[in-house]
Amino acid sequence: MAVFAADEQSAETVDTFRWVRLAEAVLGAQGVRGDAELSMLFVDEPAMAELNKRFLGREGPTDVLAFPIDDDVYEGGRLPDSLGPAGPADDFEPSDLPTLLGDVVVCPAVARRNAPTHSGTYDDEMALLVVHGILHLLGMDHAADQEAAAMERREQELLEQFHRS
Repeated sequence: MAVFAADEQSAETVDTFRWVRLAEAVLGAQGVRGDAELSMLFVDEPAMAELNKRFLGREGPTDVLAFPIDDDVYEGGRLPDSLGPAGPADDFEPSDLPTLLGDVVVCPAVARRNAPTHSGTYDDEMALLVVHGILHLLGMDHAADQEAAAMERREQELLEQFHRS
């Protein structure tokens, strides 16, 4: 399992190694095994506002966005790190390719602002956002009340096990 993180903002301190370790623990607890890849990106408010507008049609920065990669990304599409479409002469087995889970994008400045009325501390808010984003990548949602309750319950379990312990 590989978790990649990049801090592309300077408004808040981000311990990328800490959040990578949390992400790895959460993925393991959620049953992700083998050659799976996840990317986390920490961005400033203008970058997050642009992503929020572009992908959700909403104004302003948000705290976290998750961009899952579809399971069937290789069928007739491009292989990772290739410059062209996969053809019949390519010698690969889809099962040999890494599972690309997707990207979690977090805005630390929004996390800092929301923390006092949400999770309490900046670290707790950042941990929640990392876990929340990963659960979205793995298919959980909070559109319906029942889904929201299940997702929140799982977030708290994971935070208790890997962040607050």
